[in-house]
Amino acid sequence: MNFFAISDLYVGGATNINMGILIITVILSLHLAILNSEEVMKKIGFLSFGHWANHPAYKTRTASDTLLQSIDLAVACEEMGLDGAYLRVHHFAAQLGSPFPLLSAIGAKTNKIEIGTAVIDMRYENPMYMVEDAGAADLISGGRLQLGISRGSPEQVIDGWRYFGYEPADGETDADMGRRKGLEFLDTLKGIGFAQPNPHPMFPNPPGLLRLEPYSEGLRERIWWGAASNATAVWAAENGMNLQSSTLKFDESGKPFHIQQAEQIRLYKQAWKKAGHKREPRISVSRSIFALVTEQDRYYFGQESNRTDQIGFIESDKRAIFGRSYAAEPDQLIKELSADEAIREADTLLLTIPNTLGVDYNVHVLSSILKHVAPGLGWR
Repeated sequence: MNFFAISDLYVGGATNINMGILIITVILSLHLAILNSEEVMKKIGFLSFGHWANHPAYKTRTASDTLLQSIDLAVACEEMGLDGAYLRVHHFAAQLGSPFPLLSAIGAKTNKIEIGTAVIDMRYENPMYMVEDAGAADLISGGRLQLGISRGSPEQVIDGWRYFGYEPADGETDADMGRRKGLEFLDTLKGIGFAQPNPHPMFPNPPGLLRLEPYSEGLRERIWWGAASNATAVWAAENGMNLQSSTLKFDESGKPFHIQQAEQIRLYKQAWKKAGHKREPRISVSRSIFALVTEQDRYYFGQESNRTDQIGFIESDKRAIFGRSYAAEPDQLIKELSADEAIREADTLLLTIPNTLGVDYNVHVLSSILKHVAPGLGWR
C-alpha cells in the first residue's frame, strides 16, 4: 500500500479523511501482527536418544535398525517441514555413540533440514580429530550442521572417558577437562594455521603454518553448549557459543523448572550482549510433548497428562530439577505450552521422541505437533 496515495484521500473531504485514517489503521495493525508473529515463530526439530533393544514392542531391535531409521526419519521430517534432526550421544550404551557417520549420512540424504547433536560429551573427544569429522559432515550437508557439545553428565560406566585414553590434567576435574576440550575445539574450528610444516613433505604444502582439513567456513558459529547451570550458560555466552538447555538443570532456586530455565536463558542473553558478540545467538530448549489425537496416542502417553516437575540427583552432591512432560488434547496443549516461559525465551524447540516406536509413529507424533499445536502458538 502506497502511503502517498492514501494522502490523496484527504482531498475529498471528511469522508475521505475518515476512510484514509481507517486504511492507515488497518495497515499498521497488519504490520504489527506480522511483527508479532515473527517474534514467536520457532524452529522445531526432533531429538532422538537412539535406543535399541531386542524387545518385542520395539521397532529398533538392533543398532542397524536405529541408525537406518534415524536417516529415514530425518528424510520424512524434512518433507513435512520440520526444521531439525538432532541426536543424543551416549557411550557404553545401546544408543547412538558415534554421531558423525550418521550425521553425514543424513546430510547426504537431505537438503534443507538442520542436523545436529544435543549433546556430545567432550570428555570423550579428541578435539583435533573432532574438527576433521565435523568439518567433513558439515561440508557433506552443505553447511547445515548444528553441533551441541557439553562437559557431559553421568554415564553408564565409571569415568568412561578413561577407557578412551583421557585423564584430567593436574588440578582439573573431569568437568574442567570437558570445558577445556570444548574451547580447544572452538579455537581450532577458526581454521587458523598452527602446525609447523615438514620441509620435505609427501605432497606440496601451502605457505605458512598448516590448519586441519577439511575446513568448513561458518561452522564455528554453529556450535552450541549444553548448560545445566546458570553459570555455565553465562560461560557459554562469554565464549560465543549458542545455548542448549534440556529437560533438566540444576535446581538453583526451588522455582518451577520452566521458570528456572527461562531465568537461565535471560542470564545467557545478558552475558552475550555484554560480551559484545556481533551476531545474534541461537537458543534451544528440549521438551517431551505429545498431542493426543488418536487412541494409540492415548494408550502410549495418556498417563503423562498429569505429570509435574521432578526433583532428583544426576550428581551425588547436586540437586536437579527435571521438567514435566506434556501430553493432552491439542487445545489443552496450546494452553499449557503458552504458559511455559522458557519456550517463549528460546528460538528453537527440540521435541524428544520415542524412537523405539518406529519411523511411522514418530512421523505421526511430530506432524501432529506441526498441524494441531504449532499454529495455535504462533510457531507456524
